[in-house]
Amino acid sequence: MGRQLAAVLLILFATTSCSNSDWRTASREPAGIAPSPELVQDAVIEVYAADAFSWRGWFAVHTWLAFKEQGAKEYQVYEVVGWRVRSGLPALRNFKTASPDRYWYGARPEKVLSIQGDKAHRLIPDIVAAIDRYPWANEYTVFPGPNSNTFPAWVGLQVPELELDMPFNAIGAGYAD
Repeated sequence: MGRQLAAVLLILFATTSCSNSDWRTASREPAGIAPSPELVQDAVIEVYAADAFSWRGWFAVHTWLAFKEQGAKEYQVYEVVGWRVRSGLPALRNFKTASPDRYWYGARPEKVLSIQGDKAHRLIPDIVAAIDRYPWANEYTVFPGPNSNTFPAWVGLQVPELELDMPFNAIGAGYAD
């Protein structure tokens, strides 16, 4: 009886902890960790990581890249999103925003990399060129990749001056090798 009760409790815990959040209502608010483009005129490069949505967040993160040119009022954000492929769109997407540090469907992001000033200004053209050459822009596979972590890792390999060190739980980052 004890084992059955433990199994039922484990299943109940697992299913409720996986389903207590709806991606449609999960927070996408800014975390407030990105330099404000209104206050910071320098060029900025940032890489963020946040727990993946739902149960995947127990094991893995979602990562994305953002940069703004010197004097720009918005960041360019680039990320790979799997559900876009299922909809017939490229996995790689980009958009402009003043707040590139938004929560990833309820998960607060952390900075993986932050570069400002002259170095960022010098590296942004190399990043843009690497993005244009990204070989898996229309592909997504959770494991082993290419996925959301493959993209920034690949850019980091193409632009070694970034000195990008991906988080250990950025599953799929190794696919870029």
